[in-house]
Amino acid sequence: MIRNYENTVIFMSLLKVLFDSNEREVRKLQKQVLAVNALEPQMQSLSDRVLAGKTVEFKERLAKGENLDGILPEAFAVVREASRRAIGLRHFDVQLMGGIVLHQGRISEMKTGEGKTLVATLPLYLNALLGKGVHLVTVNDYLAKRDRNWMAPIFEFLGLSVGVIQHDLSNEERRNAYLCDITYGTNNEMGFDYLRDNMVLTFQDRVLRPLYFAIVDEVDSILIDEARTPLIISGLGQESTDLYHKFARLVPRLNKTEDYTVDEKAHSVPLTEEGVTKVEKMLGIENFYEHENVDLTHHLTQALRAKELYKRDVHYVIKNGEIIIVDEFTGRLMFGRRYSEGLHQAIEAKEGVKVRQEDQTLATITFQNFFLIYEKLAGMTGTAATEEDEFRKIYNMDVVVIPTHREMIRKDHPDVVYRSEKGKFDAVIIEIGECYEQGRPVLVGTRSIEKSEMLSGMLKRKGIPHQVLNAKYHEKEAEIIAQAGKSGTITIATNMAGRGVDILLGGNPLGRVDGILQQRGIDPQEATPEERADALKLAESICEEDKRKVVSLGGLHIVGSERHESRRIDNQLRGRSGRQGDPGASRFYVSLEDELMRLFGSDRIAPIMERLGMDDETPIEHGLISRAIENAQKKVEAHNFDIRKSVLEYDNVMNTQRGVIYGERDKVLAGEDLKPQILAMLDHSVDHILSLHASDNVPPDEWDISGLWEVTRELFPVPFDARMEGLS
Repeated sequence: MIRNYENTVIFMSLLKVLFDSNEREVRKLQKQVLAVNALEPQMQSLSDRVLAGKTVEFKERLAKGENLDGILPEAFAVVREASRRAIGLRHFDVQLMGGIVLHQGRISEMKTGEGKTLVATLPLYLNALLGKGVHLVTVNDYLAKRDRNWMAPIFEFLGLSVGVIQHDLSNEERRNAYLCDITYGTNNEMGFDYLRDNMVLTFQDRVLRPLYFAIVDEVDSILIDEARTPLIISGLGQESTDLYHKFARLVPRLNKTEDYTVDEKAHSVPLTEEGVTKVEKMLGIENFYEHENVDLTHHLTQALRAKELYKRDVHYVIKNGEIIIVDEFTGRLMFGRRYSEGLHQAIEAKEGVKVRQEDQTLATITFQNFFLIYEKLAGMTGTAATEEDEFRKIYNMDVVVIPTHREMIRKDHPDVVYRSEKGKFDAVIIEIGECYEQGRPVLVGTRSIEKSEMLSGMLKRKGIPHQVLNAKYHEKEAEIIAQAGKSGTITIATNMAGRGVDILLGGNPLGRVDGILQQRGIDPQEATPEERADALKLAESICEEDKRKVVSLGGLHIVGSERHESRRIDNQLRGRSGRQGDPGASRFYVSLEDELMRLFGSDRIAPIMERLGMDDETPIEHGLISRAIENAQKKVEAHNFDIRKSVLEYDNVMNTQRGVIYGERDKVLAGEDLKPQILAMLDHSVDHILSLHASDNVPPDEWDISGLWEVTRELFPVPFDARMEGLS
């Protein structure tokens, strides 16, 4: 009997290997890792000078015809040893696997805390050997600067230069950063640099080199979440009219349901017949939908959308008298980004802040088309598998899930569903309170600033100290999230604000150093290296002792106060706990009044809860509920994919035009003679004009000579004293 069971287990394992494509990929990667490991003793025996000299050797071998794949095992072994000597970190085997996947131009999915920042050094070094420049793209300036400063000693040890792009750099500083072998920067900065490079007046003003290889950190955030909004460089357009203020005063006088309806799924606010009549009366016009009233129709539509679909502290915040958009996926402020087609002005009018001048688009590109310009593209994240189809279809990249260095032991509890939002949040506060009494750290995820501040108010009334991390406190983001693993710490985070910063159980020792120095009466700005080192040693012992306490309590506990419309975002929140084999737990709280459930799921679940006689305070845990939530998320994910696909399809048309125009512009900058192309264009235009106004298929007495004259004057610089006499 036992032997039969063992045979069954072996058979099932074989089936998994045969049919699990990811398992097969991992086995292939393990063979390459063995080749790297075999070289480790040899690399350890080299002096610093000889190890650093390997870079010159690799470049010479490549120049003689070897390829990157051929030198990969040696190059990775060199980087591993250089890292150990320069920053004291040795790449794990699973990190080598992740690096191989990135070099292959694919997506490496690695759990939070597995060291993706260190993983990237392997393919960055290998591909930088070609001298074309490689880019590490991340989500914000803080992470770009942190990762560059953290990893630069490895590259500099091996003789490579490392730059970083920040938003306040001059043109010269940007060019120098891009001329480095390896450049760290954000998706926004690099995308805008590309657009600006195609607006310069001389080649010397350009900052970018031809785009060769990019590794996109948090690839799902950049290539999926942010891909719904194209990058736009704007110039001053026409002055905003007072119609924005006029309609901001008008829409509050309209009644919801009676005068207009709100379709949250379609993101539209159509007028009813009664509403049209009322608006016509208010404006003193006969037909609201006449062609001459198209501006009025547009302004009313945007005013209604601003009123009903865009909420303060959810979709945007007001900072220094400006409307700043909040990224719905990360909770971060999107400085410099504005809603298009007058929506931003409508929101400004609604909130009573200064309505800015309308913008005119000078250059635009989607993130999809920008990153597809790169000769080779790769990405890494903790959550990409649920979006693999999109990555394949849009970017031609598949996802390889890399095993964890240590076994994942986090406990993911089933969702708890309440009928009302009040019942849900009361339960969330009770669970947080219980953890706080034990001293267990809690990270609470919310979907909006509004909800995070509401939870904060509830905790204050209970006397529970806590930290709030949302778009309003962006400056303190890294500092707050880095200490979220300290015992007794309660942290409320909007979605995944703070993403990219490791949460260490017991807290991050570096964050305690300044406090220890101040306790000793030492100004942190004036502390000597010896004083800082001594304070760090004490901080490390304090954190280690605190970590033992947190581990005994079950590790960091994640509380999701609402399901996000994307399963991936929920997985990111869960992934903040249980890093590197740490204990941890997670639980999501859901109510039928939540946006996701209200729009997509409550119609199936509400009747079940009613039949069971559930009240507002009684939760339900059931497989059917979990499946309904997942199905709702899948619906929204599919809808969002359609939005991104349509944005890309529209931009693809512009991309063809962009390619032609940028190509012709390059010829102008290079001083080429474009006279033949211009004459050919004029010839084509003349043929087209004649076919419209004086076609061979139409008798000459029926030709539109007047129209021909007007169009010709537009095309050619005809002197103003020229007349039409003799042409008819």
